[in-house]
Amino acid sequence: MQLGASALVLALIIGCAMGVAAALRQNSGVDYGVTALATAGSTIPTFVIAPFYQLIFAQMLFLVPVAGWGGGALINKIGPIITLSLPFIAIFARLMRGSMIEALNSHHIRTARALGLSDFSVVIRHAMRGALLPIVSYAGPAAAALMTGSIVVESIFQIPGVGRYFYAAALNRDYTLVMGTVVVIAVFTILFNLIVDLLYAVVDPRVRYE
Repeated sequence: MQLGASALVLALIIGCAMGVAAALRQNSGVDYGVTALATAGSTIPTFVIAPFYQLIFAQMLFLVPVAGWGGGALINKIGPIITLSLPFIAIFARLMRGSMIEALNSHHIRTARALGLSDFSVVIRHAMRGALLPIVSYAGPAAAALMTGSIVVESIFQIPGVGRYFYAAALNRDYTLVMGTVVVIAVFTILFNLIVDLLYAVVDPRVRYE
């Protein structure tokens, strides 16, 4: 849960910032660069990113340990967090870019610009709220997936997480542990989807719950 929450926050911050920058400079070098990075990040799998990180930063530069939990030390969390967050950074950047471009071309944004509002107010207070809807929709399942562990990342970095225990239980035919982990994953999925539904009313003023 520590790694998943950290990776989700990192992916949201960096991905949304990249998407907004690309949308504000559409068809420019920044836009093409963000699109290229997002495409590469979404296509390179985690079982390639993790060994590459270990090879460069652990075995060549000796900046971080190769693997292990280390009692929850920050230096042991850096690699797993980066590995988990990179694919989601790419996805959030692409989602934010598309939704922000659509929001900036909407009629109420043109009206806000015609009224003389500053660019900061137009982008942050008006366009951003509408552009966040696809991000919120995707963040729910993404949070459930990250919080319940990753078999690949936990196995490569030797982290005692839910995904690794699920993999070991499946190999050992420990059906009780398998069913328990499935229940945990299902509970997290339902919980975060409920949070997403509630956040719709906060992000989008057109949605109201009675």
